[in-house]
Amino acid sequence: MASEKDVFDISGPLHITSVNWKCSHHRRSVAACLVQGAYVSELDRQHNRKGQEAFAPPWWEFFRFELSSNLVDDADSSIFGAIYEFKPASSKDSSVQDAPKFVVAFRGTIPSKESLAQDGLLDINIIQNGLHRTPRFAIAMRAVQNIVSAAKSSNVWLAGHSLGAAIATLAGKNMAKTGILIETFLFNPPFVSAPIERIKDTNVKQGIRIASSFITAGLSFALKDHQERSTPDDSFAMLSSWVPRLFINPCDFICSEYIGYFEHRNFMEKLGVGGIERLATQNSIGGLFLRALGKDSDPLHLLPSANLTKNLSPSPDFKIAHGLHQWWRPDLHLQSKQYHYG
Repeated sequence: MASEKDVFDISGPLHITSVNWKCSHHRRSVAACLVQGAYVSELDRQHNRKGQEAFAPPWWEFFRFELSSNLVDDADSSIFGAIYEFKPASSKDSSVQDAPKFVVAFRGTIPSKESLAQDGLLDINIIQNGLHRTPRFAIAMRAVQNIVSAAKSSNVWLAGHSLGAAIATLAGKNMAKTGILIETFLFNPPFVSAPIERIKDTNVKQGIRIASSFITAGLSFALKDHQERSTPDDSFAMLSSWVPRLFINPCDFICSEYIGYFEHRNFMEKLGVGGIERLATQNSIGGLFLRALGKDSDPLHLLPSANLTKNLSPSPDFKIAHGLHQWWRPDLHLQSKQYHYG
């Protein structure tokens, strides 16, 4: 979520005067700025700023991208995403060979009267595991499929923040299920669960997670035995080669549970019950109940693999912890780890 004041009180990564496309900090910063461009494009639309009056273009032009098209929600005519095409100064410049040809970026919720109703409805759909049924996601999915058809998947990035990260997650998962792996940048992606990670007492936190793993695995095993149909095992394993980049702030309760979700796997392996956790990690209690009722049961936040980056820099309030602008700062204290399912 980003207010208009937040959007215009910040500046981009001015310390990056020349992009090193092999540098993870530069790649992360560019992806975040292109998402910011989608935010500002919608605010430009709301305030009827066009041409030279528009504030959005510098967010992509600085990195030699052109706006190919905006993604518009038919329900309220809001711009919820953008497709950018990279236009280097010279096609013979070897330094840009690691740059993406296209980037599809999705913004998060904007709490203004023009967009909050529809954005809020999408947020509710995430909580209810219904994002895949929304018209906005259908538009996003078609856009991603069209871009991948026009260019090789290795030339395409997906990026999103908050609500936009949820859209990018689902689009990336759908493509991965068809064998197409897209480099994906997910900033503060929502994890629909009780915020166990915020509990300070490590023993209490681990106890809750262990109990939850055994309950989830038990329910999953019982449901599999009760129903003569396939469980998510195969589709979950199919996703393991897709390794999205998750950017998480531990002080942000919307996304912080991803930290425990992945770190708990290693803990359970050390306890000698990794098999229980491998079953639990691909299910959720809510999803299992939905499956028992014959409804969709693939919660958005369940991911087999990820490159998870934590921002351990001080975050005095939620606005900073959940803000997109933290991810292009030059002075971040980051900690990254890659997790693979199996």
